Amino acid sequence: MIRPVYIFLDFDGVTHPWGEVEDFRSLPLIEDVVRRYEETRIVIASDWRTLFSMQRLSSRFAGDIRPRVVGASPHLVPKRGVDLHGLREREARQWLGQRAEKDAQWLAIDDAPGNWPTRSRLVLTDFKRGFTEEDAAATCHLLDAFRAGGWQDDANATVHSLWA
Repeated sequence: MIRPVYIFLDFDGVTHPWGEVEDFRSLPLIEDVVRRYEETRIVIASDWRTLFSMQRLSSRFAGDIRPRVVGASPHLVPKRGVDLHGLREREARQWLGQRAEKDAQWLAIDDAPGNWPTRSRLVLTDFKRGFTEEDAAATCHLLDAFRAGGWQDDANATVHSLWA
């Protein structure tokens, strides 16, 4: 049995360019990648999770993908400005600790590199463009590595993006 891989997904700057109409124009490409990997599960890691219900958030996804949207990461409030660095990853790890096995496989798709100190698990999008074919290829590369069982975190790894 293939272990699940959790994708922590941001919205603004990923599913659509940041600051433009929130039309989720890049979501079909993300869904195409998810369809290729039946082990993938989506966890919303966007600020939208603080504004909208899970039902409303998951309704953005195609009907066949909706059941694979398994939750939203918790919203942690930083006590100091320095705590903002890596905040999304801490939220993701808290979610994993509460809902998944200890060594769960995960990756993030986000346009803000400071959110994710474990850069080898980050597909960094260009906030002006959203998720692109290049990002899809980088996501597939990570998912293939997880599937093959050859994944290892590399502290010196580069971000999986042309925009790093």
